[in-house]
Amino acid sequence: PSLRVSRQSLRRGRVLRAMPKRKEPDAKTCIDSLVVRDIRFPTSDLLDGSDAIHTDPDYSCAYVILKTSVAGLEGHGLTFSLGRGNEVIAACCHAYAPFVVGRFLEDIAGDMMGLYHALVNEQQLRWLGPEKGVSHMACGAILNAVWDLLAKQAGKPLWKYIVDLTPEQLVECIDFKYISDVLTKAEALEMLQAKRPGVPAREQEMRRDGFPAYTTSAGWLGYSDEKIRALCQEYMAQGLNHFKMKVGANLEDDVRRARVMREAIGPDRKLMMDANQRWEVSEAIENMKKLAFANPWWIEEPTCPDDILGHAAIARAISPIGVATGEVAQNKVIFKQLLQAKAIKFCQIDSCRVAGPSEILAILLMAAKMGVAVCPHAGGVGLNEYVRHLAMIDYILISGTLEDRVCESTSHLHEHFYDPVDVSGGTYKVATRAGYAEMKRESMDEFEFPTGSLWVKRLASGGEKAKP
Repeated sequence: PSLRVSRQSLRRGRVLRAMPKRKEPDAKTCIDSLVVRDIRFPTSDLLDGSDAIHTDPDYSCAYVILKTSVAGLEGHGLTFSLGRGNEVIAACCHAYAPFVVGRFLEDIAGDMMGLYHALVNEQQLRWLGPEKGVSHMACGAILNAVWDLLAKQAGKPLWKYIVDLTPEQLVECIDFKYISDVLTKAEALEMLQAKRPGVPAREQEMRRDGFPAYTTSAGWLGYSDEKIRALCQEYMAQGLNHFKMKVGANLEDDVRRARVMREAIGPDRKLMMDANQRWEVSEAIENMKKLAFANPWWIEEPTCPDDILGHAAIARAISPIGVATGEVAQNKVIFKQLLQAKAIKFCQIDSCRVAGPSEILAILLMAAKMGVAVCPHAGGVGLNEYVRHLAMIDYILISGTLEDRVCESTSHLHEHFYDPVDVSGGTYKVATRAGYAEMKRESMDEFEFPTGSLWVKRLASGGEKAKP
């Protein structure tokens, strides 16, 4: 069920002692409360999202709402999960609430790192990470809500809000701790300043043409060959030229399905593969040799996501097939090491795994410095709605190139969001609504677990349909 932490409730609890005293003018916008909702969609019914490791996911999110002293002004943020355990992330979001509630939005805008460090480096809670896992994902959900709130207050979509910040303002939003051996604050500022003259033209290009997209929705592991063929035809008709398939459960099946998909999309379109961490390093190398006939552009998450040296060994052995990873990379340091080790050809940021846009900006800048293409991970709940902002920020402000750049898209659950993604003609179109992304109230009321109308009905009926 929804839980709420307010300034009033904090005043009644001992935790308020950790909060600084404030005497601020009433004109400032105060974050008055933090609400968390446990939202779960039963996507396992149709095996949407199925892969070699996650065979029946129920796409879910811990959904944070920051209510303010200004009527109607709220910040919305989320982090993604696969169903069971979503309540753990929600509980962790509540643990961070005392360090957010009571702050003034204008102070946050002028000192983003102040809030960032108050969350990420909270001296007791950081023991649960540090900067990794559930605690970091909870920080990400809250910081996503904060950035949503800042963009809404400015009346701009998040991508435009960030594009309009000066290079000097941007570097003040980034934590360079632990990455200064690869990227210093001064270097980041220089990179952003060098790209600044082309920003207006690239912004107009994105408004006109959009950012190149690829689809995973034709290649889920649980789909039949007939469904794969039909979906490939459907997405090609929509203008998509990049297709990803799931592999890793059974090599014989992978070979058959790769042949089906390659025949369906023809020889000239790009085919990517995703093993979702299933293989050992040696297995990945051998299996990709047997799948090379399909001319894959990349293999994604071929092994343990924390095994930097394993990814590097695979990358050397299977070249020119590229290695892509990052959707569950726990923080900017893992990305730093992947880049240093030349372990990836494609850097896959995720909008909800790390601590919000600030940490993502650090990763984008490191990838640009090292000359590695960023191809954001999406899918899930709200991830597509988020990454369209991040892909355009990267192109407009940081990389300045579309070479080898493509952003994942899936066709699931967009109807539950205001300003849902528009992927047409093979590209993501720019977001136009102020903020980052916001789920519809009626969707939250229906799919909140276990009190939403859908789950009340399913739990009452019992049986398999009652899960998770």
